[in-house]
Amino acid sequence: MLGKNYDSQVCSAARALELVGERWSLLIIRDALFADATRFNDFLALGIATNILKNRLDGFVAAGIMQRRNYSRNPEHHEYLLTDKGRDLAPIIIALSAWGDRWAAPDGPPALYRHSACGAPVIQQLACTHCGQVHDPAEVRVQPGPGMPADLAALMSAISPR
Repeated sequence: MLGKNYDSQVCSAARALELVGERWSLLIIRDALFADATRFNDFLALGIATNILKNRLDGFVAAGIMQRRNYSRNPEHHEYLLTDKGRDLAPIIIALSAWGDRWAAPDGPPALYRHSACGAPVIQQLACTHCGQVHDPAEVRVQPGPGMPADLAALMSAISPR
């Protein structure tokens, strides 16, 4: 079982959870991406406690997911703008929303993601870089990458079923 900290996991998904896996994190990112939320009070509309929101925003700034910019000096107020690193979370939000639409939205999707240029639905899907086709996640195999420590890569290769 994973603890509060995923440092012992040699896994990019676990490392990503260190940055955006806490409750409220992806909802804050969602609103920054798709609801033009940039100010502290914009994010409070989620129903999040102020101390938790402050911690999440500070964490996003420290991780390079957002940048803090002053928009008022007297009184001092900041806005929180997504960086490229933060905007790269858009496909995760869209994929998670699609899963929720299918499995957790009995009355249908509460929000639809559409391409602003043509109005067509935006989807996120698995695709092969060579042939484009992945019909079932079971078609995907995992192999050691360049960031995998050699001892774990050897173990992974030895026990890999595919």
